[in-house]
Amino acid sequence: MSDSNTTDFTNPSTFILLGIPGLEAAHVWISIPVCAIYALAILGNFTILLIVKIEPSLHGPMYYFLCMLAVTDLGLSTSTVPKMLSIFWFNSREIDFSACLAQLYFIHCFSAMESGILVAMALDRYVAICHPLRHSTILTNAAVAKLGLAVVLRSSMLVLPNPFLARRCPYHRTNIIPHTYCEHISMVKLACADIRVNNYYGFSLIFLITGVDVFLIALSYTQILRAIFSLPTKDAWAKTFWTCSSHLFATLAFHIPALFFILTHRFAQNVPLHFHVLSANMYLLVPPMLNPLIYGLKTKQIRKRLLWLFPHKEA
Repeated sequence: MSDSNTTDFTNPSTFILLGIPGLEAAHVWISIPVCAIYALAILGNFTILLIVKIEPSLHGPMYYFLCMLAVTDLGLSTSTVPKMLSIFWFNSREIDFSACLAQLYFIHCFSAMESGILVAMALDRYVAICHPLRHSTILTNAAVAKLGLAVVLRSSMLVLPNPFLARRCPYHRTNIIPHTYCEHISMVKLACADIRVNNYYGFSLIFLITGVDVFLIALSYTQILRAIFSLPTKDAWAKTFWTCSSHLFATLAFHIPALFFILTHRFAQNVPLHFHVLSANMYLLVPPMLNPLIYGLKTKQIRKRLLWLFPHKEA
């Protein structure tokens, strides 16, 4: 199919992903950090899953949620990076219309799941600090499983209309998406029809998922900080806050880029297109790489088991 954006067709059988518009000559060089980040994300998240599986002391709510986060990170990065690298390395820009809709769904679904799991982890930290004696009775294995199922159902159901809303749009003018992956707004902007419903639903998802989740996490940490500051000594403050630091860093690493991407994509119309695409890629690539590092470096049990898995020889 021709790359011309004046091709006359009623609806495309394929879309063309341009990659990073304006930086096509640098695609091979950009692929190096992308590939490295993806490799670290795969290695790190599989390592977390393996360590939690083989270490009985890690069979608890916090680490079950961490495993959910690792699986979500693997899904999120794998939904985007393979096709992105095929564009960078082989100039393989075509993607089937149905595959584009599927990629759109899984990217948004895994993003929503990651946000929801971070809320569940905030709840775990809240119960552990504010109600420590009841932690094991409140967050039982059954409760953790129900929370995980609720996160999956919420994400999959709320995001489900997105591909159907995108599919109903006619694409008469062009099938070229100036992006490295099929993202909902970037795709429907090509439509030759009124896309207000798509925009309204996109905004509603921002409030129903990102807005609600950020509010719940902030509410949890408000209660956590109140409990911390009621402790008698500063050493106790520091020790208790340290137990939350991994989750806090993971939350900031995900939601700050997410909010930055949402705000710039929706409201910063004068920002160069390649900046939008790069920020969208970093928002999906960096958290899956950082989360295993954050929890691996800051969690004593994971560090000890990691050293056991990869022993070093003494001189």
